[in-house]
Amino acid sequence: MTENATMQKFGYPQTLVRDYAHWCVLARPAQATLGALVLVCKDEAEAFSDISAAAFAELAQVTRELESSLATFRPYQKINYLMLMMVDKDVHFHVLPRYDATQNFGGENYPDPGWPAVPDLSSSVTPADMAGLVTALRDVWVATG
Repeated sequence: MTENATMQKFGYPQTLVRDYAHWCVLARPAQATLGALVLVCKDEAEAFSDISAAAFAELAQVTRELESSLATFRPYQKINYLMLMMVDKDVHFHVLPRYDATQNFGGENYPDPGWPAVPDLSSSVTPADMAGLVTALRDVWVATG
């Protein structure tokens, strides 16, 4: 796999949940909401319009599997895809499942303080058992392809 700086920043390979030909799904170390992910394109591109046609095509499968898997992990009320790319230049999305109630995992509580409005990225929690969270997400991953 070709890893880029954004993948490294978000803990690759320890946070890798699922690997695809053109994308990788990482558990976001700072969990803004429980199950928060980073979806990173492996193409050398700093603009969404610059990713390859193959990456665009694969994105449909990746998002289907991602949403289905997160719903299996914890039923969420909404899901937000944030493409910010201000600091981390590689094409990527922050994927935040949104909850109307506090979630618990591994004895830790994960509120969604922005609910039902804009997600509050400043109130994130780094899980004491990040490896356990990554394993739990891997264990529920639904492959459709």
